[in-house]
Amino acid sequence: MPPVHPAGTPAAEFGAELTISLMTMGVGKEVWERFGHNAILVEDHARGTATAYNYGMFDFRQHNFLLRFVQGRMLYWMQGFDLGLTLQIYRQANRSVWVQELNLTPAERAALRDFLEWNERPENRFYRYDYYRDNCSTRVRDALDRVLAGRIRAATDTIETGHTYRFHTSRLIASDVPLYTGLLAALGQPADHPLTAWEEMFLPLELRQWMRHVTVVDDSGRVVPLVRSERTLFASTLPAPPAAPPARVPGYLAAGLALGLGLWWLGRRAPASPRARRGFAWLAGGWALVVGFAGALLVCLWAFTDHTVAYRNENLFQANLLLLPLVVLVPAAARGAGWARRPAVALAALVAAGSLAGLALKVLPAFYQHNAEILALAVPANLGLALGVAAVARGFRG
Repeated sequence: MPPVHPAGTPAAEFGAELTISLMTMGVGKEVWERFGHNAILVEDHARGTATAYNYGMFDFRQHNFLLRFVQGRMLYWMQGFDLGLTLQIYRQANRSVWVQELNLTPAERAALRDFLEWNERPENRFYRYDYYRDNCSTRVRDALDRVLAGRIRAATDTIETGHTYRFHTSRLIASDVPLYTGLLAALGQPADHPLTAWEEMFLPLELRQWMRHVTVVDDSGRVVPLVRSERTLFASTLPAPPAAPPARVPGYLAAGLALGLGLWWLGRRAPASPRARRGFAWLAGGWALVVGFAGALLVCLWAFTDHTVAYRNENLFQANLLLLPLVVLVPAAARGAGWARRPAVALAALVAAGSLAGLALKVLPAFYQHNAEILALAVPANLGLALGVAAVARGFRG
């Protein structure tokens, strides 16, 4: 348990020498920097120290790091760092740093300082990291809420934001199209859970914003804003992250139609043209390999990991595991192998049927996953694959 002050000691004697602030660090250029960061700053004027307590520490050399990462079982830890060193790191990375001084009573300041010092001990510092529900920002939120007896949660957990985990993920990684596509595909139905303001504080910049809406009771019994004052310690020259995800469904649909029409056209020409046969084999086999492998990954994320936001993924209708046998069957059928034609046609038809089923089921309330981009890309491509394989089979039979 965290330490407590000796019984009978007046709380007012503790904490008057402390200033407590929420530090928020802006987004950076690297993928892992695009969600921002934060820390709790404790300035002890009696000791002459300023310590930023940071819950975002991890080590690539951690035992079984890669396996833990894949399984969603990574261990992070909390550690305090000198304010000057912290600022130097973020200045070098060209990431903004903001500080919000908090209106805490002396007793609350002392309680938070003591809790953070207890939490930093080697036996207490580690925790199981979850990217959305238990991360460096939610740990900061929870530490502050703990000393405020739940006032932050009470003020925010009934406010509907109209946002989801997918919404924020999409807007913050939108500039990296391959990563954007991969995460859209990997996130399942739980990523579309409507967020309250309390839940939205998994993002440091959203925590900074919502703290401005919280009020507390000061020493004199008055209700005052939790945020006493704000200042900027370093202003980045990087652009601010977009306020909303980009509208990319038309682009994905154009790519899906081009791919589907290309597969159909090449399949029709393949029996009579060696070049078309090679083109169809490479394009169809490549699509089957990439999307079939993606489907296998989605199954593994759901069945064998703790990444709960990847569960119940409707994209499995599009990234069908039946695509994987087509990696072998389609090139063989395109070369005229009789043994491959019938199973290739049957599997490609099943893939197309599954793809259409995934689209049709969107009319039902139970299928609420926001996967319009994936549907726009995969449905026409899978239909084109089925039509192309059928055309190859007909051409060689004729």
